[in-house]
Amino acid sequence: MNLPQLRDSVLDVDNRIALLTFQRDDVRNTLTGTELISDIVNTLDWANRSEDVAILILTGGGSAFSAGGNLKLMRERSSASVLEVHKNYRRGIQRIPLAMQDAEIPVMAAVNGPAIGAGFNLACMCDLRIGSANAQFGETFINLGIIPGDGGAWFLQRLVGYQRAAELTFTGRTIKAQEARELGILLEVTEPERLLTRAKEIAQTLGAKPPQTLRYAKRLLKLAQSQALSEHLDMCSALQAICHKTEDHAEALAAFFEKRPGKFTGR
Repeated sequence: MNLPQLRDSVLDVDNRIALLTFQRDDVRNTLTGTELISDIVNTLDWANRSEDVAILILTGGGSAFSAGGNLKLMRERSSASVLEVHKNYRRGIQRIPLAMQDAEIPVMAAVNGPAIGAGFNLACMCDLRIGSANAQFGETFINLGIIPGDGGAWFLQRLVGYQRAAELTFTGRTIKAQEARELGILLEVTEPERLLTRAKEIAQTLGAKPPQTLRYAKRLLKLAQSQALSEHLDMCSALQAICHKTEDHAEALAAFFEKRPGKFTGR
């Protein structure tokens, strides 16, 4: 398997589960001022083209998931023109939400520690999120006199609803893992040493499903966020017709009646 060339992350693939671990603990895995933006985007592009991957897990190496923006770099760039700042966002961190929205496979965040600012929003962009008891989250941009420049306002309210997203955005407060679970940000909270084990258990469950159907299911969920019902039902009919004619559908039916696990090939 040809893996993407990465600079500040490590990518491991096992049993169709890809694990991308951020390796910039020296700056708490900030997305700006490192190569993590390119690493994430390149990994997502690679996963879309790879038939050997069913799910991607993102996690942070070290104590933090991601501290978001690099504040030292932000201060150094304070004299940049409006046009330069605009360009830096478009050509920099905004590449992540576009790539995440185009991801064909499920993406899970295994949040090992603080996920702050753009790091929080990165987690919100994922399909699933589990966190260790050490996880923290904060939409903290307002505390620095700025707004979420990475699409966070778009993703957060779709996750927790407008009112709660407004409260988190307007106050800039940080919440701990248990509150994040109560708000629906986290699916589960684990002990720190169990985080990756549990993430892989969930990933293995998804990886055992028909791989192409899994991609179609994710596509439908994403399209449903913006489609009218009639338009969405047309898409459902088209993708369902394809699924009915796959070898994996026939295998799933056979496995059901023979009371055995299915063996799926993506065909």
